[in-house]
Amino acid sequence: YVLWLLNKQTMSKNDDLAVETPEAPAKAPYWDPPPAPLLDTSELGKWSLYRALIAEFIATLIFLYVSVATVIGYKNQSSDQACTGVGFLGVAWAFGATIFVLVYCTGGVSGTSCMNTIVYMHVCVYGRGHINPAVTFGLFIGRKLSLVRTVLYIVAQCLGAICGAGIVKGIMKHPYNSLGGGANTVADGYSIGGALAAEIVGTFILVYTVFSATDPKRTARDSFIPVLVPLPIGFAVFIVHLATIPITGTGINPARSLGAAVLYNQHEAWKDHWIFWVGPLIGAFVAAVYHKLVLRGEVAKALGSFRGTSTSTV
Repeated sequence: YVLWLLNKQTMSKNDDLAVETPEAPAKAPYWDPPPAPLLDTSELGKWSLYRALIAEFIATLIFLYVSVATVIGYKNQSSDQACTGVGFLGVAWAFGATIFVLVYCTGGVSGTSCMNTIVYMHVCVYGRGHINPAVTFGLFIGRKLSLVRTVLYIVAQCLGAICGAGIVKGIMKHPYNSLGGGANTVADGYSIGGALAAEIVGTFILVYTVFSATDPKRTARDSFIPVLVPLPIGFAVFIVHLATIPITGTGINPARSLGAAVLYNQHEAWKDHWIFWVGPLIGAFVAAVYHKLVLRGEVAKALGSFRGTSTSTV
């Protein structure tokens, strides 16, 4: 009887412990979103689209304000004393850190809603926080965005960039006009082909990083560390600026180049402006194709499917 009582007490204690022991946190579900429809006009009736457009507009406005103001401030200080100002390193940090902050603030929607359906997962990973027409175009090539959303995003980004540069010009009018307005131009000593290649490679690095950082498999694995998506994107912008500021002032963002050119509106800003559209769009296209066909293994899957079909039909 005594042994029976001791055994019963031990079992009840174990039950209490089992109830009180917290369960291990469930891993975020992984979905590979289906390709976005090419023409999805139904989005035009959804508030989520317009909320994303407002977010893109405001984020690009802030990005142009901070980045162009940093460039003008650096040139203004350096014109007085050569060793003052933030230097190329500080300008690169301004661009990269601002992108990190803005992508963190505007990327995705609430984490709870994202776990409900494949559609919400698609919006969370690719929905907003682009701040760059080249990134938007690359995601469109990768079938992550519809054509309607792509076009409207690019329009919102360009308008935001123009407004952001306008704020800088209104605040820093005299140094803005005399120091180039932060507009992208091909530096002396570099050819048009070299500048175009720099923009292509720089944008490839950025869009390649965006695809890798927002890959659904990676975001599901690292969902408990939210800064792991914007952090590498910001660092990509930073390192590309270090490499290409001496060549083109670093475009890799057609909206950034357009906003500064519109407000500065001088011949040197428009002369080679096409480079800052063609280069980033080519780089984004190549990055999207590379990620889809090589990193995600679409080529190997297609070849495997073809060989399996050929074997079965023989």
